Amino acid sequence: MPAIDLELPLGKRKPSYRFFEVLPALLSYGAVILLIVLSVINPVLGSAYMLLIIITTLVKAAGIAYRTIGGNHVMKRAERIDWKNRLNQLSSPGEWHEKLKNDGEKSYAFAEHVSNLRRLSSAEPGFFPDSSEVWHAVIIATYNESLDTLKPTVESVRDTTFDKTRMVLVIAYEERGGEEIEYNARCLKNLYKNDFAELILVKHPDGLKNEVVGKGANITYAGEELYKFFIQRGIKPSDVIVTTLDSDNRPHKSYFDYVTYEYIVHENRKHLAYQPVSLFTNNIWDAPAPIRVIATGNSFWNIISSMRPHSLRNFASHSQSLDALREMGFWSKRTIVEDGHQYWRSYFYFEGDYAVLPIHVPVCQDAVLSYSFWKTLKAQFIQLRRWDYGASDVAYVATKIFSKNRNVPFFNGLAKLVRLIDSHITLASIALIVAFGGWVPLVLNPTSNRSLIAHQLPAIVSNIQMVAMVGLFITIILSIQTLPPRPAHYKRTKTLMMVLQWILMPITSILYSSAAAFYSQTRLALGLYMEKFDVTDKATKKVSSDGDIN
Repeated sequence: MPAIDLELPLGKRKPSYRFFEVLPALLSYGAVILLIVLSVINPVLGSAYMLLIIITTLVKAAGIAYRTIGGNHVMKRAERIDWKNRLNQLSSPGEWHEKLKNDGEKSYAFAEHVSNLRRLSSAEPGFFPDSSEVWHAVIIATYNESLDTLKPTVESVRDTTFDKTRMVLVIAYEERGGEEIEYNARCLKNLYKNDFAELILVKHPDGLKNEVVGKGANITYAGEELYKFFIQRGIKPSDVIVTTLDSDNRPHKSYFDYVTYEYIVHENRKHLAYQPVSLFTNNIWDAPAPIRVIATGNSFWNIISSMRPHSLRNFASHSQSLDALREMGFWSKRTIVEDGHQYWRSYFYFEGDYAVLPIHVPVCQDAVLSYSFWKTLKAQFIQLRRWDYGASDVAYVATKIFSKNRNVPFFNGLAKLVRLIDSHITLASIALIVAFGGWVPLVLNPTSNRSLIAHQLPAIVSNIQMVAMVGLFITIILSIQTLPPRPAHYKRTKTLMMVLQWILMPITSILYSSAAAFYSQTRLALGLYMEKFDVTDKATKKVSSDGDIN
């Protein structure tokens, strides 16, 4: 267990901790209120503030468009690489370096591989682990999901190219899920127990002390069982890579070979997490139009994040070494956003020497889909407010950065804290300001008609928004390219709807992204802590023999 306290507080917080819990909401509301106050005082001040936000947003939008194109290209290129073959070549690095060093291929990825072969061939024996010694342990967390959801996930892991004789699968299910999930877990074991080195069922007991109702406590309990499993078999924790998957996550066929490759070639492997690109595409054709817009936007954000390693965080499914996880007490059992929070736990445990390495192949997962249109809309908001509760990390990070017992470099930690705060303020307030802020100086200040800039501001904002449409056009093109094949039961007109749906983006940005962020930050500021993981509905649509969709 870690020598430093990595856990979040439960119950009453210290005044300094409460200050930083209030800070995200204070700044997000303040960004909106400041526009109103400045516009009332002087329309020129309000207009200047609005223009500053618009220009900043436009610059960010240009960067997002650039990284979206670049990230999509890198992902497609990584999907074409034979990672199993490259992994096998690491076992004879000198031989393969000689064969490949004069090869005509000029891509960066290939040149990097040749460089890795050179480094491994010149290293002392045993300095880099051999690929035949590396194991994968995959934890699939489930609460009440159906077999229709769980079976494709297990099968996607089974169908990956990594050697299954060195893969252990864990079904981590909740006791509070009742008899049905118990039955489903046993069905999965009976169906797939011969497809892996071992398939383990781990039931997380309900009501354990110092735990919130969430995924983190479940996978931590499973992680402890995994550690015992490997120790009993004489397998070193440093030779085991642990991957956590939600019940609907389906990794790319080469994901585990790719992660193994990166794990071997990086000397600081214990201080790294390995992050695939999460794409919400499994059921994208079945989801309603507003949900498709949100899901696609989230997918693109994950593609963009993969191109910014300096700010990449753990999200949803990710991989980390068993020895690192065991030392830090696995994941937090006190937060409903254990994935993003895992970055900060690792960052402080390793005293700042920690990074998330992008794995440029996807893990595909479901868009939100419930049993009716309105239930789906509600479930989407619930999912987003849970993600946005990551604002709770601000207090966790800030109190450790400004502590006299700080164990990370101050300016490095401060820069990360500023980016964290900025991301939550932007998520909550910017869409609202950009959508309506252009009219605020003109409406609120009676003298604004005498101000040229205030009078022209709505037109200026409109013109800038038209320029930003270029980014939306890029998004539309890429969204069509990343779609899975259209199911046979949908007509070709459905593809047209996948384009027309983007007229909903301004609405979803405000009613979902902005509102969910304000909701979570407000609850945090009021001390109404979210201590229950609301599981996202994962309904499945089936096509009957007569062609009806159910």
